[in-house]
Amino acid sequence: MNGSTSPTALITGGARRIGREIALTLARAGWNIALHYHHSREDAEDAAREMEAIGMKCELFQADLGRLDEALAMVERVFERMPGCRALINNASIFERAALLETSEDLFDRHFTLNFKTPFFLTRDFARRCREGEVVNLLDTKITQKHSNYFAYTLTKKALFEFTRMAAKELAPGVRVNGVCPGLILPPPGEGDAYMERMQIRVPLRRKGDPADIARAVLFLLQNDFITGEWIFIDGGEHLK
Repeated sequence: MNGSTSPTALITGGARRIGREIALTLARAGWNIALHYHHSREDAEDAAREMEAIGMKCELFQADLGRLDEALAMVERVFERMPGCRALINNASIFERAALLETSEDLFDRHFTLNFKTPFFLTRDFARRCREGEVVNLLDTKITQKHSNYFAYTLTKKALFEFTRMAAKELAPGVRVNGVCPGLILPPPGEGDAYMERMQIRVPLRRKGDPADIARAVLFLLQNDFITGEWIFIDGGEHLK
């Protein structure tokens, strides 16, 4: 693989968890990576070393995506340093437990800023700079639900789902926009194996998934250039209510 002539993908929240697996999977498939992180610099540097060992270029971009000015400045830096950027993976999000009656204004604002507002404007600025490319939004199997103990979080993913469809229509034919809906992949903050064991009995396939399952779906959407406005459930059938 020749990293100097390969396309680049910008991945938000790419230092850890699912974002890191997406970054490594794309690097193995011949993509250079613009890897965004907020606090996890050591994890980001470790991921970058793995990708460089594969033979691909990885540059790190620090930004607080809760601040829109920092997020948009990051896009500008990415295109200055990696002008071959052709894909945006909106992976970064927060996930805090709170039912409707427990949702504070601060929690609501945090979720809508990071999970919806920032991906919205990152997509806008990416599309302004990249006339031909791909956007993949990380959604959630919860977009099919009407009840959630993660009320604000779920609402942000429902909004991002509709945005994915609308943006796919408006940005065609140059920029394709699709989504991936993970199910039971990793435990939320504060939970562990016991939580995953309890939850997997609700999944038709009776098991949890793996971050690699999500990464392969992202790669599929990037590689198939006749798909836009689509979303793929990677959830073991959990959305089949």
